[in-house]
Amino acid sequence: MPSTSPAVADLRMPVLGVAAWLGALTALAPGQVLAAGVAALVALGCWAAVRRRPGVAVAVLVAGAVCCSGLVRHTQVDESPVALLARDGAAARLELTVLSDPHVLSGRYGDRVLVRGEVRHVDARGSAWTLAVPVLVLGDTSWGDVRLGSTVAASGLLAPSDGGDAAAVLSARGPPRVLAGPDAWWRGAEAVRASLRASVAGRPADQRALVPALVDGDDAGLDPAVADDFRTTGLTHLLAVSGTNLTLVVGFLLVVARWCRVRGRWLLLVGALGIVGFVLLARTEPSVLRAAVMGSVALVGLGRDARQRGGRALGAAVVGLLLVDPALAAEAGFALSVLATAGILFLAPGWRDALARWLPRWLAEAVAVPAAAQLACTPLVAAISGQVSLVAVGANLLAAPAVGPATVLGLTGGLLGLLWGPLGTMAGTPAAWCVGWIVAVARHGAALPTAAVLWGSGVLSLALLTVLTLLVALLAPAVLRHRVTGAASCLLLVVVVLVRPPTPGWPPAGWVLVVCDVGQGDALAVRAGPHAAVVIDAGPDPVLVDRCLDRLGITEVPLLVLTHFHADHVDGITGVLDGRRVGAIWTTRLQDPPYGVEEVGAAAETVGLVPTPAPYAASADVGDVHLQVVWPLPDSPTTGPGDGSTANEASVVMVAEVHGVRMLLSGDVEPEGQAELARELPGLRVDVLKVPHHGSRYQDLDFLASLGARLAVVSVGADNDYGHPASSTIAGLASTGARVLRTDQDGDVAVVARDGDLLAVTSG
Repeated sequence: MPSTSPAVADLRMPVLGVAAWLGALTALAPGQVLAAGVAALVALGCWAAVRRRPGVAVAVLVAGAVCCSGLVRHTQVDESPVALLARDGAAARLELTVLSDPHVLSGRYGDRVLVRGEVRHVDARGSAWTLAVPVLVLGDTSWGDVRLGSTVAASGLLAPSDGGDAAAVLSARGPPRVLAGPDAWWRGAEAVRASLRASVAGRPADQRALVPALVDGDDAGLDPAVADDFRTTGLTHLLAVSGTNLTLVVGFLLVVARWCRVRGRWLLLVGALGIVGFVLLARTEPSVLRAAVMGSVALVGLGRDARQRGGRALGAAVVGLLLVDPALAAEAGFALSVLATAGILFLAPGWRDALARWLPRWLAEAVAVPAAAQLACTPLVAAISGQVSLVAVGANLLAAPAVGPATVLGLTGGLLGLLWGPLGTMAGTPAAWCVGWIVAVARHGAALPTAAVLWGSGVLSLALLTVLTLLVALLAPAVLRHRVTGAASCLLLVVVVLVRPPTPGWPPAGWVLVVCDVGQGDALAVRAGPHAAVVIDAGPDPVLVDRCLDRLGITEVPLLVLTHFHADHVDGITGVLDGRRVGAIWTTRLQDPPYGVEEVGAAAETVGLVPTPAPYAASADVGDVHLQVVWPLPDSPTTGPGDGSTANEASVVMVAEVHGVRMLLSGDVEPEGQAELARELPGLRVDVLKVPHHGSRYQDLDFLASLGARLAVVSVGADNDYGHPASSTIAGLASTGARVLRTDQDGDVAVVARDGDLLAVTSG
């Protein structure tokens, strides 16, 4: 009688994959570490030969091969003529093939366009070279129309690349000159992408952006707030090209082929053509090629003997990818793809079988697959984002039924639209309906009280999380096997997600002001009484400001002040209004930019309020808070140019006092306004300064220093594109003796008045 015990996974190829990874990381290491790594490989190889350990010898051989590949590739790129010219900042003329779609980068001084290409010919300093090395091109908006696959000529200054495998960055002068258009396959792929976008053009904005994202990774126009919701709920993989996309698309093609009675090797040919077509549709960028390989592994792992076949395929895929491009070893996306696939192959079957003892098998598999993938990725996700999602499994479980139909119907709409537009719309519309469900899952999941928990990204924190992850992976089958313990575990997770646990020591007793960590924006709470606060600005994200106020226990906002109408101060307004009693809304006199004014008006209307300009020089007592508006002046403009360029200078500036602590709340007022305030308010002294404009370098430091603040707080987002806060501003404030705190490093900052002392307590 044949054995029914589960087969032990064959780990030989995965072990070779790990060896290849170590070899690639060795090749990417700096000089001394590289030398030590090579010496270790040689010593281990000699030991394996003497001891006759063929398995170890093969692993060393694979690691050495990948290491050599990395060194060769590094030499070809970093010692190429383009890289050498870049180190000298040389001017050059390049002929290159465009390898990516243009990516728009928004900055303080206008938009720039980033394009990846491969140099074919370079002329510089009276010499010419023919070669093939990757470069990045940073150009003006004229580069936004360049087509993938075309050959262009460009001139500009070369500079070294900060990272990745690019030999240099070209700061292009003027528009590109097209030498040759894309080949037929690129034109065909672009036609399908355009048809796909047209098939959902009549749908709401979120659906218009997400259907192409699901099918081919084209997420242009996606609302950042939606992207944040997807990140919180562990659904980010749906916004980029992943192995799931390829599995769905190629799986659909194979089903259609079987319906058409295609069998045997012809079926393999259909699958291969499907993979090639998917890569062309989604672009031949490294992330797409990686996704194609991982999706192919998932297809191989389907069906019987999944652990054996899938494990061997995963190991072979890792070895092959790293031999071709060793730089992948240092990319988080590659690691996440490998970990998720490994979780599905090695953990999910055991979890599924355990759950299937008391759940229908289809439901057991639906729960086990996303849970295993999420658990395998948890330590790395925490290292990247600093948080652990508690709703990821549930969100993926709820979204999963809509992902397949949305992807397949979206692709069908793009293909049918090539024949006749209305046919494409007929398939694209139900695809958009499916996407609407996924957006709802992400939005409501992210709004749950404990959708995610903050987790440190330090070595000890990640080591602890890794140990916990391994314990869960080992104990999960035993716990899930029994109805009582399995159901209790699921119930405990639901309770933790739905009930916000108290944060020990937060808010600190005696707090008078909290500057919320809402990313690149402002949101402040001035305590007006028990569970009440005057809120100044709402930040860029309603979820973040809502969570901050929830942590403070704020249920009543007698006054909401919006200093000006820029998105980083007003886009989170619904997070302040929802679920709280709001008494009034003050705004600046300047009704610009229009989109911000309209957003605030629409949100206020939902709670029956009408925003009014903050009354200049008026004093108001709001609970425990005494407020005085000191800017803008009563004769300042009420209309602007329409682009928001004058909005910062029109920020509402207030002096607030709570329990003897005086604060200057400055919005984004510019140096000219600060200088005018110095003239209007001679001798003004405060205890706390909310540093204007996220600590930008444009400050009147003489005025800020004259305030005598003991504490200065900068509300700023981590890794922002504006260079905030400026080191000159931080140094200037610190030189006055003020303690300078910043939300990107310290989290929420609470100002505490206790026993006559002024303290600062941070959540970070």
